[in-house]
Amino acid sequence: QVQLVESGGGLVQAGGSLRLSCAASGSRFSINAMGWFRQAPGKQRDVVATMTRGGSTHYTDSVKGRFTISRDNAKNTVYLQMNSLKPEDTAVYYCAADPRPNLFTPDYWGQGTQVTVSS
Repeated sequence: QVQLVESGGGLVQAGGSLRLSCAASGSRFSINAMGWFRQAPGKQRDVVATMTRGGSTHYTDSVKGRFTISRDNAKNTVYLQMNSLKPEDTAVYYCAADPRPNLFTPDYWGQGTQVTVSS
């Protein structure tokens, strides 16, 4: 079994930056893709950024050029550097992981961390 623990959320003004971290414990050999989703109040949970063990990345259009996903495979940790934050980035951010090289239907989820961007 794999457990995901996120950290790094908080309150920031528009234009500011935050860095999210997600550490996976349990069997590291059970994980290929890792990434981040977000869910704003009253909206569905959507993918933000994903990264395979081999380094392939995917970003949703609204964060391209502002967010950067990275990971440390040795530590089984994934990061999300968020720059130039906007109020519309406000959401609960969830870490996800899966044994497959994609996060279409992740097997593992973190508990979520709140990101609030004030205008």
